[in-house]
Amino acid sequence: MALNSSSSLPSILSIFVLLLLVGGSAALGGRAGGWQPIKDVKVPEVQEIAKYAVAEHNSRAKTDLRYESVVRGETQVVAGTNYRLVIAARDGGVGKQYEAVVWVKPWQHFRNLTSFNLV
Repeated sequence: MALNSSSSLPSILSIFVLLLLVGGSAALGGRAGGWQPIKDVKVPEVQEIAKYAVAEHNSRAKTDLRYESVVRGETQVVAGTNYRLVIAARDGGVGKQYEAVVWVKPWQHFRNLTSFNLV
């Protein structure tokens, strides 16, 4: 049975796009769905997300935490990327650590703090 090239082209393109997406998530540090460690938490993107998490928590909880640093972090590829970060912050004069999860979709300029808890 001969393949009709005009009817098989959309299927071939769909498979190609799927392979690019799967390969792209591997290039970002792992398979889709699994948490992968962030190798360098000092990169500006991670710092910006951590500062956003503290500011958003302060806004929601009416607190005045002061961001200090990112201790460690992981990413998870979803419809975007989840960042699970352990953040050092000052509560008054006391240093504490918090775990924050931020969902990011950069192509939509979207961020959402999904959790923020004392470690």
